Amino acid sequence: MLRNGFKRWLRVGAATGLILWIGLIGLVWFSPSVVAKPKAPPDKPLITIAIADLPLQGRDMMALIYKGGPFRYDKDAAVFGNRERVLPAKNRGYYREYTVKTPSERTRGARRIVCGGLMPAAPEACYYTDDHYASFRKIVQ
Repeated sequence: MLRNGFKRWLRVGAATGLILWIGLIGLVWFSPSVVAKPKAPPDKPLITIAIADLPLQGRDMMALIYKGGPFRYDKDAAVFGNRERVLPAKNRGYYREYTVKTPSERTRGARRIVCGGLMPAAPEACYYTDDHYASFRKIVQ
């Protein structure tokens, strides 16, 4: 009888220990310091570029954006997630990206225009990158 009681106590103790261990791992794994995304940099002013200084393909794309299309690539006007956190922090869906074709490229290349606003054909602000989102310049009139 004592032996069966000890076995039962051992099983209950092992199960409890396992549950506590899993809980501890969960606490560490999901703690805010591990899960929290890095803070976005403060909204600092970006370098600007005039529309007239954009490459010809960029000026053409700006005209298409304000017209509402049609766009050449399926990914044009797709939501841009701002994962690099280079642009000012906004809610998901605020930014949309557009391809600026590079003449010698077979693919979409690295040049993009990213516009932000609630109405895609009337953006509040647009940004140009020629290095595939590593840096942006705010497009000004």
